[in-house]
Amino acid sequence: MATKAIKALPHEKRKGESALSEFAEYVEQQQSIRFPSAQGSSTTATKTADSTEHHEELDELFDTLDLADTAPRIHMKSLYLAADDESTTQLQKIILERIEEGLGEAILELGYENNGDSMKLTLDEWKIAYIKLEIAAKNVDAVCQLLLTNNVGGEAEAPSTATAKSKGKNCAGKVLLRRAPKTVEEAIETRIAVVGNVDAGKSSLLGVLVKGDLDDGRGKARVNLFRHKHEMETGRTSSVGMEILGFDTAGKVVTSDTPGRKLSWEEIGKRSAKVITFTDLAGHEKYLRTTVFGMLSTSPNYCILMVAANHGLTAMSKEHLGIALALNVPVMVVVTKIDLCPAHVLDESISQITKIMKSPGARKIPTFIKDREDCINTATQFVSHRICPIFQVSNVTGENLDLVRLFLNILPHHGRYNSEGPFEFHINDTFSVPFTGTVVSGIIKSGVIHEGDSVLIGPDSLGQFTPTAIRSIERKRLRVPAASAGQSVSFALKKVKRKDVRKGMVVLPKPEGEAAPVVHRDFIAEVLILSHATTIKKKYQAMLHVGPVSQTCAIIDIDRQLIRTGDRATVAFRFVQRPEYLAPGDRLLFREGRTKGLGIVKAVGYDPDHPLSGKAPTDNNGGQATDAGQ
Repeated sequence: MATKAIKALPHEKRKGESALSEFAEYVEQQQSIRFPSAQGSSTTATKTADSTEHHEELDELFDTLDLADTAPRIHMKSLYLAADDESTTQLQKIILERIEEGLGEAILELGYENNGDSMKLTLDEWKIAYIKLEIAAKNVDAVCQLLLTNNVGGEAEAPSTATAKSKGKNCAGKVLLRRAPKTVEEAIETRIAVVGNVDAGKSSLLGVLVKGDLDDGRGKARVNLFRHKHEMETGRTSSVGMEILGFDTAGKVVTSDTPGRKLSWEEIGKRSAKVITFTDLAGHEKYLRTTVFGMLSTSPNYCILMVAANHGLTAMSKEHLGIALALNVPVMVVVTKIDLCPAHVLDESISQITKIMKSPGARKIPTFIKDREDCINTATQFVSHRICPIFQVSNVTGENLDLVRLFLNILPHHGRYNSEGPFEFHINDTFSVPFTGTVVSGIIKSGVIHEGDSVLIGPDSLGQFTPTAIRSIERKRLRVPAASAGQSVSFALKKVKRKDVRKGMVVLPKPEGEAAPVVHRDFIAEVLILSHATTIKKKYQAMLHVGPVSQTCAIIDIDRQLIRTGDRATVAFRFVQRPEYLAPGDRLLFREGRTKGLGIVKAVGYDPDHPLSGKAPTDNNGGQATDAGQ
């Protein structure tokens, strides 16, 4: 009987799942207060105010359609077809704006105006327009890559054009514009977390994508990704592995000319215009803490959920998917091992994935990528969190791997960074490098940093910050003079021992003549309980993850008597071991084994004289309040 009482009932689980997507959207809107993007920061406040009525995707759609009447409308067709220098200069200006907006790359629909109307170009006109676009792009150090065409012919022609007779014979095409980086720090960087059940083929897929060679079916491709001896022996990842995939300006994967040779990070970094950083996470249940830490500390822009075709979505795959949904990270699914899986088992796995993606907790639209046209159309629309692309690949035969590479090449950069705000850097790993000293790696959350800048690192166990200076900065193992928000970098620090730094610390600017930053042991958060078999009261303890911080927390106050699965509540937490650096707007996740809930920090510090319930402890029901505390 005791075991039955502890199990969460199905209707309770559904209650937690259905509340997840709504709460994740609310957390995303609150994040804009914490890290306002440098562009359009004035509109952010208004968006948050009426967040309940606004849909993020509709806002993005209206922005791209440019429905505001403020800017004068530019007739793009006349710009493309005019032969004068003034039109070329104006086209260059538009290309530069689009590339800046896309942080180094942009996709143009050649054949359509900005408002979506067709230009009704003939084949000869389209060819003139494309040559003009290439010239204008070259003048601003950008390269054109023709992705997909309609009624133009050639290698990039869409297969659907032959069947779609009714749409007319107007010529159009999607063109990827990518700026050639002048220096290493200008390269586009997109971070992708790779999750999934143990033996789903995560490390093998990354090995095949990066190296260019196929797997032998016995784990040959994954060996380069392992960091420890026991990982090579067992074939199971137990740490947060990192791997990078580089694309040049023409969209080709940067690989070695010598077959079988793997390029170093330095070589890839120097030759790439766009770098995809993969975080290879552990699939085994006993390494769940490491996986959650990897998901939160690396701030991924996207997430790849790997599913073995012969196993389908297991309990751990669902757990990883839940974490990705809780963090509001766009998810793509890669089904592996299709070469050894019987057709009926593969169909079962696919229908299971489709059912879970459409469930109230996920609310995704599964989109199956079968050819180049599907791949390009889905990648250009992937700014919408609702779409979930699904690939079916084999690391042994290489089937559909070219579609995955193409998708990653076109993938639009997405993230919220504020380069103009105060500098803030979160440490997610520490090293001791011979002849260099202590090195810390992590993500720059906001601001800009230069070599030689004076900074503070902390907090230590007493909540104190230590002054230090940046000796050198490296990005993808290449020395850079400066780094800005959104980049993953490593710093060599002066006069700091490795034993004095740990994961979860922050690096902040050293204010001249001002007091050091204040850290708190207590904080107030708004949380959503995803799954918990019983009720949660005061003194409940769980492992809390906030960015790279992982520490046990106890609940010291709730705005009601108790909370259950699916409840949203304001809760006061206290760190058990030491104070940590937090700020309102930080996203948190707490778990006790499996994930129990997610939330967002509302305020740091807690005043026991002003309880969250709004009633002083000595008021009516005082006896009950004391019982709850005990």
